[in-house]
Amino acid sequence: MKTIISRNAIPISSDLQHLDLHPVLRQVYANRGITSIDQLETELKGLLPYHQLCDIDKATTCLYQALKNQQRILIVGDYDVDGATSAALMVRVLRSFGAKLVDYLIPDRFVSGYGLTPKIVELAKNFDPDLIVTVDNGIANIAGVDAANKAGFKVIITDHHLCNENLPKAHAIVNPNQSGDEFPSKNLAGVGVAFYVLLALRARLREESWFILQNIKEPNLADYLDLVALGTVADVVPLDQNNRILVQQGLRRIRADKGCAGINALLQISNCAQKNVTTNNLSYLISPRLNAAGRLDDMSLGVACLLAKNKYEAMGYAKQLNTLNNQRRSIDKKMQQEALTELENYKFKENMDLPVGLCLLNEKWHQGVLGILASRIKERLHRPVIVFSLDEEERLKGSARSIPGLHIRDVLDEISRAHPDLLVKFGGHAQAAGLTIMPANFSKFAKVFDEVARQHLTADNLQSKLSSDGELCSDDFSLELAQTLSFAGPWGHGFSEPLFDNKFKISQQQIVGGSHLRLTLELDGKRLQGIAFNVDPEKWPNHACKNVHAAYRLSINEYLGSHNLQLVVQHFEPC
Repeated sequence: MKTIISRNAIPISSDLQHLDLHPVLRQVYANRGITSIDQLETELKGLLPYHQLCDIDKATTCLYQALKNQQRILIVGDYDVDGATSAALMVRVLRSFGAKLVDYLIPDRFVSGYGLTPKIVELAKNFDPDLIVTVDNGIANIAGVDAANKAGFKVIITDHHLCNENLPKAHAIVNPNQSGDEFPSKNLAGVGVAFYVLLALRARLREESWFILQNIKEPNLADYLDLVALGTVADVVPLDQNNRILVQQGLRRIRADKGCAGINALLQISNCAQKNVTTNNLSYLISPRLNAAGRLDDMSLGVACLLAKNKYEAMGYAKQLNTLNNQRRSIDKKMQQEALTELENYKFKENMDLPVGLCLLNEKWHQGVLGILASRIKERLHRPVIVFSLDEEERLKGSARSIPGLHIRDVLDEISRAHPDLLVKFGGHAQAAGLTIMPANFSKFAKVFDEVARQHLTADNLQSKLSSDGELCSDDFSLELAQTLSFAGPWGHGFSEPLFDNKFKISQQQIVGGSHLRLTLELDGKRLQGIAFNVDPEKWPNHACKNVHAAYRLSINEYLGSHNLQLVVQHFEPC
């Protein structure tokens, strides 16, 4: 059950008071801790410098030598959007720096596992690299780096995932989350770390007069920020100010038709207007289509789309990705139905409440869609969820999603320390992680996970809460304010999109698209159009309900060239 909670309006600083802003936006900024004009800076001059990143000099020296000697460089990526954008960024920029021998290798999640594994090193031998550069992975791949070293390949790790005590024996490790790193922001996505490495490398190349000596026009790295924006938003890292700069600058380039052909093609096939693209479009339209390649097939297809040289080539890849995404949706729907049936059976058989830390297992579930299913169940039940299926090595592969109050990667570490026999491997972030266990250990692991979750979470933690920026008055419901808010971000994790709540009268309600509820709402005589996605068709429409308390976002509905105000209802309850 969700609860709508209006924030206590935070006092607006004098700096914000003097800005020419809509009063609603002024309060929204204050609610997010903005007190000065400087905190709203989204120009590139506000980016944090790269110098405090550990090993940045070692990494750039190694890369410079590889360029100078025209060594073969292999980029090893990951099979999600952050990994794909990171790989595409590295390949494109290194080639623009004059590297002639740059290849990329993306692990197949069903065969090679995650990151620079020994299996990937074996595949890397086909490229005969002098240098391997990992992007969005590597920090947990001790055995893989050892295998690479034994094969005679130098390894540079660029990653952002949380680190274990023991680190791989790489030539250089650039990761703001490693112990002793003094880079002020720990929230960079993998693509952000890759971008910073390339910034530092360009500076080194300038010092060496590389571009002059090679007769190469020095690249403007800002031209590649569309990739950085996409990967940052897709990986749901907190949008601190540094990340907001990276994302906003990338969005500006996409809107100005200066993005890569692959992103433009994915926007086109998603029927999204390029000039008005937002972080929501990147999250809900572009990312799922790219991710579908890594979930069902091979993320190399996604990287190829991002590396496409023209719109025709890019559209060919985009169509393939769109087809895969439609298949993914079908698989996702079936798995959700199976999971909900299992939950109902659990409550019936056990005659008890569900575990606080919930584990679900179906050996036939598609490994590539486990993360989506875990997110769906987590959202529905508001508790940490781990979903397992059987992998090719007859082990259980799990995808975990958590709620505020439970750092899922740290919990897995806690379990691993207390029960060394349970976990084969694990890694991840605060809200999302991956793990592998043996089938014989599932029951014990499920029990231990629930026990540890109960130790960390209270009943209040298990109550889903929507934090609203408060009520809007009838005059605030305008297309102009919706447009203002849309472009006032970028919005995302850690800098949430404005959410409001009011009590409305319902004058019309109708199911559309199978599970979406179209609403006509009234407030002080003003009629407003709303849409609520994925409602329970057994409960809605409810014509006995005449009034609702709704939490909503202001949005712009674009249809046949017209633009109209629409309320996207996040949650509503009769009142």
